[in-house]
Amino acid sequence: MLTVYFDFLCPYAWRGIELLNALELEFEAVHYSLVQGNHSDNKGLPRANPVWKLVEQPVESDNAYQRESLTAFLASHAAAQQGSALHRAFILELFRLRHRDSRSLDAAATLEAATIAKLDLERFAADQRDESARRVDLSRDLERAGRLGVFGTPTIELDDGKAAYFRFATLPEGKAAQRAAWELYLNVLDSDAGIETIKRAKPGANA
Repeated sequence: MLTVYFDFLCPYAWRGIELLNALELEFEAVHYSLVQGNHSDNKGLPRANPVWKLVEQPVESDNAYQRESLTAFLASHAAAQQGSALHRAFILELFRLRHRDSRSLDAAATLEAATIAKLDLERFAADQRDESARRVDLSRDLERAGRLGVFGTPTIELDDGKAAYFRFATLPEGKAAQRAAWELYLNVLDSDAGIETIKRAKPGANA
C-alpha cells in the first residue's frame, strides 16, 4: 500500500490526497509537520533529531500555524481509531474545509469533517479527550517521517520504498489527466536518470 506523508496546512498535500482519492488508490496516512520541519530551532539538524517538537507544544498558542496544525493532527489521530477507510474520509473532508472553503483548522472544523465523513461522533469525542494517547500516536508519525527524511508534503512512498515529494500546482481535471499525472510520478521515480528536482522558472519572481 502507498504511504502518504502530509500536513493539513499544505494545499499541495490536499491536491495529492484528492488525486489518490480520484484514482481510488488506498494509502496509509502519516502526519508530517511543516511547522516542526521549518522551525528555526531545528535549522541545520537532521530531520530525525529535531530539538523543537510540535508534539510537545500546547494546543493553545499565539502561533496560528502551530495551533491549527496540532489541533488537526490530534483530531486526525482520533479519527484513525475508527479504521483506515474512515480516517482517509476524515482527512479528505478536513482538507476540503481548509483549502476549498477557507476554514480554520479548529474544533468546529474537525467536528464538521468527522460528521461529513460519517464517523461515530461519540467515539471521536472520546478519543479526542484521550489527548496523551493521541500525542503518542502523533509522535510516532513525526519520528517515522523524520527517519525517511521527509521535508515537504505530499511525500508519497511506494511499496518498494521509493519516495518523493510531488507538488501539484493544480489538480488535473478528468480521469485521463489524473491517471497521466500519477503515471508521470511513477515513471520519474523508476527512471534511471536519477531525477531529484524539477522546478519551473517563474519570470518576474523576487530573488
